[in-house]
Amino acid sequence: MQPRDLSDHAVYAAGRGSEEVARELGLAPDELVTLSSNENPHGPSPAAAAAIREQASAVHTYPKSAHTDLTGAIADRWNVEPAQVWLANGGDGALDYLSRALLNPGDSVLVSRPGFAYYAMSARYHHGRVNSYELKQSSGFAQTPDTVLDAYDGERIVYLTIPHNPTGTTASLETIERIAAETDEETLIVVDEAYGEFASVESALALVEGREEWSARDDVAVLRTFSKAYGLAGVRLGYAVVPDEWAGAYTRVNTPFAASALACRAGLAALDDREHVERTVETVEWAREFMAENLDAHTYPSAGNFVLVDVGDATAVAEAAKRKGVVVRDCSSFGLSDCIRVSCGTEEETERAVEVINEVLA
Repeated sequence: MQPRDLSDHAVYAAGRGSEEVARELGLAPDELVTLSSNENPHGPSPAAAAAIREQASAVHTYPKSAHTDLTGAIADRWNVEPAQVWLANGGDGALDYLSRALLNPGDSVLVSRPGFAYYAMSARYHHGRVNSYELKQSSGFAQTPDTVLDAYDGERIVYLTIPHNPTGTTASLETIERIAAETDEETLIVVDEAYGEFASVESALALVEGREEWSARDDVAVLRTFSKAYGLAGVRLGYAVVPDEWAGAYTRVNTPFAASALACRAGLAALDDREHVERTVETVEWAREFMAENLDAHTYPSAGNFVLVDVGDATAVAEAAKRKGVVVRDCSSFGLSDCIRVSCGTEEETERAVEVINEVLA
């Protein structure tokens, strides 16, 4: 007996963890500077860590009230109805729910190239097809309406990533609205804002909510996560905010208790810990500027918690930096064999990373 044909399915290549690399190099994990996975350099929100400890003795119960409480808190934060908030096991779990709710076998999605591999993976898991639009390196990976619309061919879902990973580019609300307006009525524009806290552009939630001068749209959904600014990557907690008209589909596509009690309680605490988020954002802004000014290679402007750096031979530079104790992301898996992505660390980590990368380049 064999599984169904999975030959078209890509393997998601996550950045290697510090413990794994440390074992390879014969080092202790704390001897490494690991800036390959866009993790929060300050760790989790202290309030969230406390909430996890407090909840530990109650993990024998299902997360009924915790799920409801977090859904309500997120809805209040974004001025939407609780039913519009689809909690999930990480942002990738929310992508799966959207695929389940929207894709019939053979439907297509439109994704960026380069981009997050899981958009295409989720579509294929749900028997969908994948088309792509190219963000050109020669134009600084600009996300323009024409870039997307010129490639559009009636796809059921169009994915935008704002800020974009790994390039760091953004797009305005005007761009998103034009794409939504010029695609079919049955096309959903999914705006992935996993790195939204680090960007200065207004959230696409304004188009879902109908905020100020923007009319509420029934063809835009927004993805958010607790993994980045809130420092909760390890608990796997994300959500989608969907149009009110079809929000009830969640009950038909989600897994039972989509987010754990620990995750929900941690998320509730993290939402209120503005100080931790502000500190994280300040560190990221400093690190982006420091790398842009001090790396001996071209860096692309970034609105995320990382910087894309053109180093000529990504694999060689990443491997050499790793041997010196600094782990960065080789972007060959994104189709960018000349670029590395460096996450924003603490001041000490960022300074060390710049020093080592410059040594390698020299």
